[in-house]
Amino acid sequence: MKQKLAQKWRDPEGRATILQLARYGVIGAGITILGQAIYYALAETRTTSPLVAIAIAWVTGVIVGYFAHGWISFRGHGPRDDHARIGSRFVAVNLFGYAINSFWVWLLVERIDGALWWPIVPNILLTPLMTFALHRRWTYG
Repeated sequence: MKQKLAQKWRDPEGRATILQLARYGVIGAGITILGQAIYYALAETRTTSPLVAIAIAWVTGVIVGYFAHGWISFRGHGPRDDHARIGSRFVAVNLFGYAINSFWVWLLVERIDGALWWPIVPNILLTPLMTFALHRRWTYG
């Protein structure tokens, strides 16, 4: 693993990908923490149902993420001349992420009556990796 990473780092395109992933991770971590905090606060206080809470968190994340990832994470990657295409693809990828996050809320909270915090684990660990790959190849590619 270390050897493959070192080899990618020596290649300019590989280095660019590693740096994108690092920027995406930092920006995405902040957005994910914000979104999961919104989800947990709304669900824990019974302000709304857990599924509505995750929807509100998703909308917030999409708005913040569109600008942050476009300006920082994927800066200099791919053409930026078709904002309608990029925007619609960004929303589509994030709808996919929302569906995955909602699945975990449904399964772990609604279906098996787990703790409200349980879905936060797969929402933080799995979804960002899948959406990075889709954004890099499809949204900004």
